[in-house]
Amino acid sequence: MTRFTVLVAAPQARSSVRAAALRAASEVATRAGVDSRPDVIDVAELGADLLAESSAAVDDALERVGRSDVLLVASPQAHGTYTGLLKVFLDRLPELGLGHTVAVPLAVVEDLRNSRGMEEDLRILLADLGAWVAEPGLILAEEETDRPDSVVRAWADVAAPGLRQAVSVAV
Repeated sequence: MTRFTVLVAAPQARSSVRAAALRAASEVATRAGVDSRPDVIDVAELGADLLAESSAAVDDALERVGRSDVLLVASPQAHGTYTGLLKVFLDRLPELGLGHTVAVPLAVVEDLRNSRGMEEDLRILLADLGAWVAEPGLILAEEETDRPDSVVRAWADVAAPGLRQAVSVAV
């Protein structure tokens, strides 16, 4: 069974970014032949534990991410790139901690004209941790997060062949 995790790094728990990420995860799973339901880690729910020297909740979340075959990482744009919340969380992974993972970046941006840099930043971050990163990543405008279906389907049409192949190799 494929281990699929959705990692949401919005500053607010249970945000519209999370809802859009779950919709994208459903489409990715269908198109890539993943039959397992995704495990969801909402980093905002970890709160102050992220900065604690030791936290069972953070350790558990990191272990679940590290075991993932497929990891969809969703972050809204913050000061031109992904959130510090995501950086703080992923900094706790060991070097090449995503070495056996297919990563799917999802960037939620204020203005699509300034979106490419953020998707590229996410891609570099995930690749530095050893992941094979899906191309292209998914970019949503903030106003699309409430109804992302058409954008997600169009993206999945393009990304599906590479995802299907990467998932079959990873598992």
